[in-house]
Amino acid sequence: MRTTTAMDGPVHLALPVPEPKGTPGCRVCAALVAERAAARRRGDLSKVSDCNVELRNHEHRTAPR
Repeated sequence: MRTTTAMDGPVHLALPVPEPKGTPGCRVCAALVAERAAARRRGDLSKVSDCNVELRNHEHRTAPR
């Protein structure tokens, strides 16, 4: 039996979304930005990503999803 293979179509990726900055004056945003900076310094990129998700989902998000 012969197996026929074919290439899949092209993959289209979007440009990376900029990191959220948080809303000035919001203590929750400020805490998340500080936590993200500390995680980045120690090389914990998973935590950086978690903080970005929390900032985007926080009620004071600065950019549309």
